[in-house]
Amino acid sequence: MSAKAWGGRFAEKTDALVERFTESISFDARLAAVDIRGSQAHARMLAKAGLLTDDECRQIVEVLTTIGEEITRGEFVWKIELEDIHMHIESELIRRIGDVGRKLHTGRSRNDQVSTDLKLYVRDAIDELDRLLQDVQLAFVGRCERDADVVLPGYTHLQRAQPVMANHYWLAYCEKFQRDRERLADARKRVNICPLGAAALAGTSLPIDRFETAKLLGFESVAANSLDVSSDRDYLAETIGALALIAVHLSGWAEEWILWCTTEFGFLKLPDAFTTGSSIMPQKRNPDVLELIRGKSARVLADQQQILTLLKGLPLAYNRDLQEDKLAFFDALDTVAASLEIAAPLITRAELRRETIRARIEEGYLDATTLMEYLIQRGVPMRTGHEVVGGLVKLAETRGCQLAELSLEDLRAACDLIEPNVTDALGVDHVVAKLKSFGSGGREAVAERVAAWRERLGVK
Repeated sequence: MSAKAWGGRFAEKTDALVERFTESISFDARLAAVDIRGSQAHARMLAKAGLLTDDECRQIVEVLTTIGEEITRGEFVWKIELEDIHMHIESELIRRIGDVGRKLHTGRSRNDQVSTDLKLYVRDAIDELDRLLQDVQLAFVGRCERDADVVLPGYTHLQRAQPVMANHYWLAYCEKFQRDRERLADARKRVNICPLGAAALAGTSLPIDRFETAKLLGFESVAANSLDVSSDRDYLAETIGALALIAVHLSGWAEEWILWCTTEFGFLKLPDAFTTGSSIMPQKRNPDVLELIRGKSARVLADQQQILTLLKGLPLAYNRDLQEDKLAFFDALDTVAASLEIAAPLITRAELRRETIRARIEEGYLDATTLMEYLIQRGVPMRTGHEVVGGLVKLAETRGCQLAELSLEDLRAACDLIEPNVTDALGVDHVVAKLKSFGSGGREAVAERVAAWRERLGVK
């Protein structure tokens, strides 16, 4: 056998510079387990199709299992001249069982083989990411019982706007991460289509059964165009896109909590185990974990751009450019998985600074909107009510007090429809009692959503 699987028509040995430049084993070795799974399924299909004997199939499957075990134990030797994971495993198979091993590649190409490996790997990765996302959701829902009585200011433009229950914040992130889970589940549908047997680009004249291979590997269907298979990396771009949105959601949460644990906000205390100090300032407790989650999101966004740029302008079918697709995906996957893994315990262990929050919760006229809605319920047009309450806020600012501290006479001077029961619309506790629309941040509405999320996630 030629030193290269493709070397039969070449008279000159591959230059060492070319071997170093073109190798991918340095990063695609992590595909070993799925490459072996795919090859074993392919061998079983070949036996069923009569292209291997049962004994040949048995030998191939058993030796591939042994090779996989050696790789797992770190006993396998990687050689740069063998280029990639596929040739490493096939070459070792041939070394051990000779011509029987040479039959394994019947009816397939490295083009459909690598796509199959990647799809198997991405499918497993999506399942693991779904578990990690659920862990983060469980961490947020797990906070809800102990934070059920805390009211926080909600913000727009980073300015205080209306009060909401603290649990409303936690469930907002559950919603975001649920959409991420749904995006991954949707991407998984297009990942779960078997490319194996499309061969290099045109299929094969051999009597293979691609549906049998798909069944053995747990794919839901079979790719219907062999020319498309070799060039298709839509599933990678789509999955990395979903990873990019997860990274954006993690970054937004990290930024919020970074702000909350500053002295200026004073809402949150991070556990010592998840913070670091300063080499010169003894008092510092730096939110380095959160900052790195925020910073690492940039890598995932770059990975998304990398895969899209890589695919732009490639003609059908396979081009060696596609070797670079794995670098972007592996980096995005590793970055997001690591961020999710550390986020869950951090979410669980952080503590709200209740006394600080309560001492300042009335600042910012968070009850202004509810006062306006009080007027609306008495027949005042919305825009008129908005103007009236704006004037009352201006009056309160001038006097250095809250709306609830204005006298009834002051309030009635602005609008004679105001009655003594206006006090039920003033102050954050009254506001969160009145916010009752579905999905709102009020006490009852949030309690209902907490119960719904606990049921959804199977929390008892």
